[in-house]
Amino acid sequence: MLRSTGWSYVSRLAVKRADNSSRQGTTLPVAGLSGLTVSPFPSQIIGDYRILSRSVAASLVSQYRERIPHLRICSISEDSDRCAREDSLYCYSNNIKTGCGYAQLEMNFYAKSCPKAENIIKDFVQKQVPKAPNTAAAILRMHFHDCFVRGCDGSVLLNFTSSTGNQTEKQANPNLTLRGFSFIDAVKRLVEAECPGVVSCADIIALVARDAVVVTGGPFWNVPTGRRDGTISNVSEANADIPAPTSNFTRLQQSFAKKGLDLKDLVLLSGAHTIGVSHCSSFSERLYNFTGVFGTQDPSLDSEYADNLKSRKCKSINDNTTIVEMDPGSFKTFDLSYFKLLLKRRGLFQSDAALTTRTTTKTFIEQLVDGPLKEFFDEFAKSMEKMGRVEVKTGSAGEIRKHCAFVNN
Repeated sequence: MLRSTGWSYVSRLAVKRADNSSRQGTTLPVAGLSGLTVSPFPSQIIGDYRILSRSVAASLVSQYRERIPHLRICSISEDSDRCAREDSLYCYSNNIKTGCGYAQLEMNFYAKSCPKAENIIKDFVQKQVPKAPNTAAAILRMHFHDCFVRGCDGSVLLNFTSSTGNQTEKQANPNLTLRGFSFIDAVKRLVEAECPGVVSCADIIALVARDAVVVTGGPFWNVPTGRRDGTISNVSEANADIPAPTSNFTRLQQSFAKKGLDLKDLVLLSGAHTIGVSHCSSFSERLYNFTGVFGTQDPSLDSEYADNLKSRKCKSINDNTTIVEMDPGSFKTFDLSYFKLLLKRRGLFQSDAALTTRTTTKTFIEQLVDGPLKEFFDEFAKSMEKMGRVEVKTGSAGEIRKHCAFVNN
């Protein structure tokens, strides 16, 4: 029997409609999934089986879900027989059903258990974010960092505890400048007062990120809920899985593919850099030490922009405190300015500049710039919802934390 840690052996997808028009399940080969194929994705053929990573299976399921609404995805921890009796989509191999990496999320998941939850969150965000507009970018970044490590499970919120000695994701280099934890805690207290032990911290991050962006005039996207909170948070995983601002194109592509996200998602989600700020330490190597020799500058960075940064902002390679707008002149507005700057070689990070080093992504950026703002908003919304489904925990997996910074006793 084939064995490989972290891989699902998938030969077919069994699909059942959930609209009660037909109770008859239809089994389809993965490669013939209504025109969707796995060929563009990393996979391996062994015998009669096509072997997909969990993240690739998750991506495939996500795309197919859009064709058939109201699908239920059985997770690996659920009872296979019960799951198969329900209207569901599941993966199986060698007649043994296994999880695809996506579990069930629903719009208005808390409609019965905590009907006021989403309005409580939205009202708080609408009152507080205008007082501190940078909160939107901070929570959006937090949501991204959360989803890229163990999925969207709120693990980024967990504190270091001396009892276990475990260094959590908060201690990881990419997360040392994360902000907004107190904002999430404040929202959690309000929701707990209304419905104790019902709404997860993972869902709160996802909802706050969306609502905060909307307050700034940015796009709205659907946030299906039902995520549960993870109980594990590991500093080394965060350092390994969160794409660094120094990432080249290959590294970015690999990081996103690992989470079932494609190049289009990479460009669109990078578009979040249209709001917010960064510390000099995230890009100062481009200005002062690009080749490892002090005084060398990244040649892909517009020289006038680089000179401006060195003379007015990051005056030393050791500056760890000065903040710089990621989208100069428009950092409070969710618009297309970030992409326009990329085409002028004025992306702040190496990871920004990397997006224009491949024809596929550069062409997409040009299409966004030439199109209406609504097109960017619509496409960004789709990628955000897709990212929000990455490796989520549902059902009996994980827990609903009482306090977002600590696992339950």
